[in-house]
Amino acid sequence: MDAAPEIESSPDAGPSQLPANGLVAFVKRDCPTCELVGPVLAELAAAAKTSASPLTVYSQDDPSFPEGLHPRDDRELAASWRNKIETVPTLLRLDDGRETGRVVGWHRAEWQELTGVTRLGEALPDSRPGCGSLSVDPARESQLRARFESGRLSARRVQLAELEDEFELAHERGWSDGLPVVPPTERRVLDMLEGTERDPAEIVATVPPDLVDCTVEKVAINAVMAGCRPEYLPVVLAAVEAVCSDEFNMHGVLATTMGVGPVLIVNGPLRRRINMNSGVNVLGQGNRANATIGRALQLVIRNVGGGRPDGVDRATYGNPGKLGLCFAEGEEDSPWQSLAVDRGFDPSANTVTVFTGEAPRTVVDQLSREPGSLARSLAAGLMGVLHPKLGFFMDAMLVIGPEHARVFADAGWGKQQLIDRLHELTTVPASEMSRGTGGIEEGLPLPAEMADQPVGKFVPGALHLVFAGGGAGLFSVVIGGWLNGDAGSRMTTREIGR
Repeated sequence: MDAAPEIESSPDAGPSQLPANGLVAFVKRDCPTCELVGPVLAELAAAAKTSASPLTVYSQDDPSFPEGLHPRDDRELAASWRNKIETVPTLLRLDDGRETGRVVGWHRAEWQELTGVTRLGEALPDSRPGCGSLSVDPARESQLRARFESGRLSARRVQLAELEDEFELAHERGWSDGLPVVPPTERRVLDMLEGTERDPAEIVATVPPDLVDCTVEKVAINAVMAGCRPEYLPVVLAAVEAVCSDEFNMHGVLATTMGVGPVLIVNGPLRRRINMNSGVNVLGQGNRANATIGRALQLVIRNVGGGRPDGVDRATYGNPGKLGLCFAEGEEDSPWQSLAVDRGFDPSANTVTVFTGEAPRTVVDQLSREPGSLARSLAAGLMGVLHPKLGFFMDAMLVIGPEHARVFADAGWGKQQLIDRLHELTTVPASEMSRGTGGIEEGLPLPAEMADQPVGKFVPGALHLVFAGGGAGLFSVVIGGWLNGDAGSRMTTREIGR
């Protein structure tokens, strides 16, 4: 139930359209500064009788205040909302329908300059701050936005029958990923759109597999359904742009029978502003931003693009991360530069990187205290991606934990040095990957004459290193990828805008 107070309609409410010329004041009785400037407004009303600057007063809470000035009733706050009144008293000057000046609060010199009336309010103090406008009252603002800005929205409205349950409706109509979704009411969608400066009608991307143009508004609707806060919306928008690019190939990611999906890694100062998790339980539950940003992206693919299981989505198993897998890199504690910097962005930039990945798997090494031994453990874990005898054509991400990273940092190993060593350690004689060797028919179709030649598990550039995880526990995590390059999906990064 909505706890905000309902705004009552007044049968004699005045029009919200301001006059084309003159002075306009916004006040409320429940404001000491408005009470203070009552006599000043009376002076301006009197002066208006002999000038070309008539005075119009809008009262937010009492249509009889100020007495004798015949104020317009703005208890519905339409005029205050549409004219972005944040403080009362506010005095505007209008010329030919255009605002040419504004004074907030009481400041004698500014009021005199704006009105052209000298010796104004001489009995009053020189200045006095105003009070918050009722139109920006947190208990009313969301409701007012829904009343006065619903025209910004173009999405089809769905009417519910009196006894129809909105949560069950979402499941019945196929809008859900299997979990309950937040009903995307006009009010909630408009609140979500406050998280971005982008126009609701702007097309963000063409979403596969149905190749449907997706607007900012449609992304906001799905972000509401996922449980996002408005400040997460720019991250979701950037993620949608990234996965809908040719390089990421979202259609292919959906159509493969492998259980992969988008994995989102967020870098930059924004991570902290929206309280993302990069530490304890970083790939698990419990953090709203991590959980809902990835989910919002998946809902856009499902609800806008039509990418649904047993449709174009042909995954044999899928994985729990396809509900949404998103986390922040722990840049502050990392001994190395971030993933975003690796990919050519400035450390101050806010970015989201999307990687096609399967479910995370843990690599345990609680005994290695020198980098050579630990690198071998990590390489052994990486060899298991997809199958120990398959290589060349997939990516992998290594999410290295603080205690493992410390082993390398204390020995002076940089990130690239570790990646190079992992490539060396995952390069084996062709005979170890050939079909049929070791009594395993699976493997690479390598000719017998290559038996002694080295074969790399990963091609250069296919191993990605990210720092994240809790401070206790000698663990790291491998997230296996999918086909890399033109035949599959490339890791893609987009800067997060406003």
